[in-house]
Amino acid sequence: MKLAVMTDSTAYIPADIRDRHNIHMIPLNVIFKDNSYEEEIDITAEQFYEKVRESKELPTTSQPSIGYITTKLEELAKVYDAVISIHLSSGISGTYQTVITAGELVEGIDVYAYDSEASCMVQGFYALEAANMAQKGKTAEEVLERLDEMKNSMKAYFMVDDLTNLQRGGRLSGAQALVGSLLQVKPILYFSEKFIVPFEKIRTRKKAINRIIGMLETDAEKGKDLQVVFIHGNDETSASELRDDFVKKYPTMHTSISYFGPVIGTHLGEGSIGVGWYVK
Repeated sequence: MKLAVMTDSTAYIPADIRDRHNIHMIPLNVIFKDNSYEEEIDITAEQFYEKVRESKELPTTSQPSIGYITTKLEELAKVYDAVISIHLSSGISGTYQTVITAGELVEGIDVYAYDSEASCMVQGFYALEAANMAQKGKTAEEVLERLDEMKNSMKAYFMVDDLTNLQRGGRLSGAQALVGSLLQVKPILYFSEKFIVPFEKIRTRKKAINRIIGMLETDAEKGKDLQVVFIHGNDETSASELRDDFVKKYPTMHTSISYFGPVIGTHLGEGSIGVGWYVK
């Protein structure tokens, strides 16, 4: 069986790494008043944040059309027998379900859609693992089993400077009951049951970040080999400082820096910080 691996743009895996691992990508869209852009193709994260600062209105986002996904699967069917397609949480986007529907329309390839129940490079971790296994000739069933194993130890927490975008876009579960109290703090958020929900209310940005790092270090102290990513919303300096401090304490851990691109950045806003990790 020849197995392909596909993900969507919100994994924010750089193009050179996607090419190196033969990971196929379908883009989500960010829509400004003047135009619609396929993220990671038509617009970079840096261009996006600059455009947001210049715009009077916030952009909106949309998933890939079923026609776009169907065409992509038909292309893959010419070369591959099966594809594992890994996507952002089904609780915040219909992309995962659309891939399932598109897979039923395309003949000649078995489509295994996988709900990461997360997004950004945490989602990317699954895609990279799947690609490595596919290159080693593993079956789709073996890959899916490994992804579920990863999910058991996967953790991700993030902090936003302003909840307004998440609230307005409906991506913060239970927002109506929480807005009054949460808009005055820097809450730590995470994915629970596929939705973004508050994890803990913290009064300041610094304390919120320290709390996240504290949870990471608690797991690092257990002696297991962690893969860690520090994610930023157009604030690479802060992410680099967090990683450098962590590496000083735990030099054997695997670390990287990633970013909140246009689609996720639309909802989290500039200045957001996240940390994700799992046991390798």
